[in-house]
Amino acid sequence: MKNLKITLIKSIIGKPEKQRRIVRALGFRKLYQTVTHKDEPSIRGMIHKISHMLEIVESKK
Repeated sequence: MKNLKITLIKSIIGKPEKQRRIVRALGFRKLYQTVTHKDEPSIRGMIHKISHMLEIVESKK
């Protein structure tokens, strides 16, 4: 199963509340933090909504 390493590279300041909630739901607490999630459709959907704020790397494990 693939994993995704996701890094928050843009601030949530001035962003809509919906995008702020997605950032929190992915597990981010601060800028340039990296989290790991399984590659699932629900996670991909959240990433798609805020892709302009993220850096994504796929890894196998």
